[in-house]
Amino acid sequence: MRKRSGTMKRRCKHIIVIALLMFFMVACEKKTETPQAIVLATTTSTEQTGLLDAIIPAFTEQTGIAVKVVAVGTGQALEMGKNGEADVVLVHAKASEEAFVKEGYGIERFDVMVNDFVLLGIEPLPEAYQQDIMGAFGYIAENQLPFVSRGDDSGTHKKELGIWAKLNIEPSGDFYISAGKGMGEVIQMADEKRAYTLSDRGTYLSMKGNFDLEVVVEKSAELLNPYGIIVVNPEKNPNVHAEEAQQFVDWMLSSETQAKIGKFGVETYGQPLFVPNAKE
Repeated sequence: MRKRSGTMKRRCKHIIVIALLMFFMVACEKKTETPQAIVLATTTSTEQTGLLDAIIPAFTEQTGIAVKVVAVGTGQALEMGKNGEADVVLVHAKASEEAFVKEGYGIERFDVMVNDFVLLGIEPLPEAYQQDIMGAFGYIAENQLPFVSRGDDSGTHKKELGIWAKLNIEPSGDFYISAGKGMGEVIQMADEKRAYTLSDRGTYLSMKGNFDLEVVVEKSAELLNPYGIIVVNPEKNPNVHAEEAQQFVDWMLSSETQAKIGKFGVETYGQPLFVPNAKE
């Protein structure tokens, strides 16, 4: 019995030693594990242009905070914020963003950058409409020229619907194609169908050379495209990582990052894809 008791004691000691080793290994892993990640819900334009891939690694390197980018339409990005599925949103539909904050889902909206929309097509429109998007849309509807819409509640889609609404036109019929897809796919579809479509300039420039579409209307007053960034309100969604999200917002608004945004695309396209406009 004594011999058996001694064996049991040795086994217990071994178990304790193993348990202690496992404890220290877990403790070490916790110290070296991947830092807390935040979820950024944003538009397809910021992702497809390559802007976020170009600048976000610097944020993670400086702060240790990883950023998971989910690129969807603006409407879906804001919905993710409402549902607590994102910590911060970067979108381009100012009226919807302001409503998001007013309803308590976001803490505060900040201007971060701006570009503009352009109307793309293969066949040029009459010269009188080259800087008149309202006239161009009216001409397209009147002549039933093929038009591909994002149809996805994105910022671009909201802008397009706003133009039709100002003209008191409800587009329908064979000429109007609602794609329900992202900007890149819509540009390709419009190219294949030899149709017109509304695009943000950044996505157009990043894809130029892969299709025959050209800018047929630009620099119209209604085509300005501001982007806003908002931390999701943790009072609505307690799982939101508001502190880390705010660090990301502050970093995006910093003079260093704003300078990077302003330079992005210049070397490749001869012009920036976005113009920084954060308030100093």
